[in-house]
This record gives sequence, C-alpha cells and structure tokens, in this order.
Amino acid sequence: MYTPKFIQICLGSLFFSASFNMLIPELPSYLSSLGGAKYIGLIIALFTFTAGISRPFSGRLTDTIGRRPVMLFGAMVCLICGFFYPIMNTVFGFLLLRLFHGFSTGFTPTAASTFVSDVVPQERLGEAMGIHGIAFGTGMALGPALGSLIKLHFSYSILFYSSSAMALIALVLIVNLKETLDAVAPFTWKALRISRKEIIAKEAFPAAIINFLAYISFGVILTLIPDWTEAVGFENKGTFFIVFTIFSLLVRIVAGRFSDRYGRTKVILIGLLLLVIALFYLGQFQSESGFLVGAGLYGLAMGVVTPAIHAWTIDLSAPGKKGNAMATMYIALEVGIGLGALISGWYYQGAVPRIPNTFYCCAGFALLGAVYIITRQKKPSN
Repeated sequence: MYTPKFIQICLGSLFFSASFNMLIPELPSYLSSLGGAKYIGLIIALFTFTAGISRPFSGRLTDTIGRRPVMLFGAMVCLICGFFYPIMNTVFGFLLLRLFHGFSTGFTPTAASTFVSDVVPQERLGEAMGIHGIAFGTGMALGPALGSLIKLHFSYSILFYSSSAMALIALVLIVNLKETLDAVAPFTWKALRISRKEIIAKEAFPAAIINFLAYISFGVILTLIPDWTEAVGFENKGTFFIVFTIFSLLVRIVAGRFSDRYGRTKVILIGLLLLVIALFYLGQFQSESGFLVGAGLYGLAMGVVTPAIHAWTIDLSAPGKKGNAMATMYIALEVGIGLGALISGWYYQGAVPRIPNTFYCCAGFALLGAVYIITRQKKPSN
C-alpha cells in the first residue's frame, strides 16, 4: 500500500490543507480590522458555498479528464488567493475573495480521495483513507498553529504569502504524479455541462447524510473556536486545532482498519456517539483543562468517523463513478460546514456566553446521525 504514489498524494494533501487552514484562526480578527465584524459567519459560509456548488463539476471532471488536473486546479486557486488577500483590503473585496477561495476545496479533495482509492488495495481502503486523512489532518493542525505564530511575530501580509508558499509545494508534489484514470478525455467546455442526475450520486446518499450531520459541528468550530480559545485563556488561536488534530491522527489508522474488518457503519456509529460526548463536554467545562479535553475528544470522534465515511462512499459508488460519489459526499460536508458557520455566526454576534449553546445544538445533530445509522436497514456494502 505504501507506494511512492500514495506517499506523494498524502504529502500533497498535507501542504494543500495547511495552505488554507493556516488562515482560519486569524481571519475573524482580520475581517474585524476591516470593519466587518458582523460578517464573521460569512468567512466560512462563503468558502463552503463555492466549494459545495463546484463539487458536481469536480466529480464529473475527476471521472472524465482525470484526477491530476482537478487536484492541480484546486491547489492553484490557493496559490493565487494568498497573493490577493493583502490587495482586497475592503470588506466586500475580502468576502468576494473568500467566495473564490472556496473553489480550492471544491476540487482538490474530491480528486485526491478518488486518486487514493485508485492506488491502494481495495481490502485496505479504510486504512488508506485513514492515513490520507492523517496527512490532511496534519495540515489542518500545523496550519492554524503556524498561521497564528506568523501573525504574532510578523503581519497579515506575511501570513497570506505563507499560505501561497504552502500551496506551491502542494502543486509541485501533485504535478509529478502519474494519472490513474485509464480512459482520459481532453477537457472541453461541454464537460462542465451536467444533468440533474449527475449532480448527486443517489447511491452515495446514506454516507452523505451522515457527513452532513457530523460536519455541522465543524462549521461551528471553525467560526467560533478562535474567540472561545481566547475566552478560556489561550493566546495562540490554533491551540484547539493542534489538540484536535493530534487526537484525530492517533485514531485514524486504527479506525480505518476496524472499518475494513468490522464494517463501516459500526465504526461510524461509535464515532458519532463520541462526537455527542465531545460537544457536550466542550460546552459544559469552560476552563483551560476542559477546553483541552474537549478538543481531544472531538479529535477522536472525527478521527473515527471521517475515514469510515470516505471508505463507505467508495463502497457505495457505481462503477466508473467514484468521483461523482466522492463529490456527493463532499457536497454534504460543505453544506454542513456552511450552515454551521452561518447560523452560529448569526447567533453568536460577539456574545461569548452563547457559544456553549451552539455546541449542544451540534450534539443533537450528531445524535440524529447515530439514530439514522441504527435504524437504517443494513446493506451488504455496509
């Protein structure tokens, strides 16, 4: 399983993830400095909106023109955006750029996950998705921590240019990959014409539902955790993401292997129940120690759920339509993150005591996902 292709795509995903995640802890303060504090919920919502609407196109292109060009396009968007943030120094310009930046995650992760499924043995797919998730998650942890460190010692402009540097490294890694799609078609504008049937892969809908319910909480986390981190006494706004990702990484390989051996839905159910506990804990224990324990529990929960959902999506996909299935799963993810960010930002309005209520609400959605798994009729692919 540990071929040069697999290692290279994991490294590419790490730097790609670090590129856009390193901005997240500092963007609320940056938007406030521009006079847009009331638009804090749009930082993530606009990003996920364009990521979501681009998924059907990235899924189709992944299955037609190939995995590699789709990954390259998303990384190129990150590279370009890092240079434009210092220039777009108005609230409108910033929000417009966030809208465009979302195309990055609308393209690269869809093709990268599909690429992984092409280059590993099918019987170790869950394990492979877990390891690929470790790489992506490492970028998610190191990015915010490094971003906050850069901002503390340098400036917003240096932070944005550093984001572009990470994207450039990802580009170099991806451009040297060999295409894995057998029948590659040349790109034409007609390839962007998709029918209603091609927008959503119905066969992947069960995995998409769970992804939506699980990732509502992540939209809330991305939007409110920077302020919550300061409120409980930490200076580095990336603290939560460091702890969250460390625990997420520790469990991903084991969870992936368990999903290969015992079934995807059993592992997903355990992860969802852990997610309920983690979100209640985050809201209930409002101290530095409680914050760290909550971050660790949340990391464990998402580390269990995510690789199993990704592998389950591939299991459910139709022949030759893995990209479409992954796109459907990611659409649900983006909608969940976007709604979580938008609604929590609207409810929050700078009132820190309101934040625990958003965690409790997210726990309810995770519990709903657990009920769905329990009551859903089991299928052979589960």
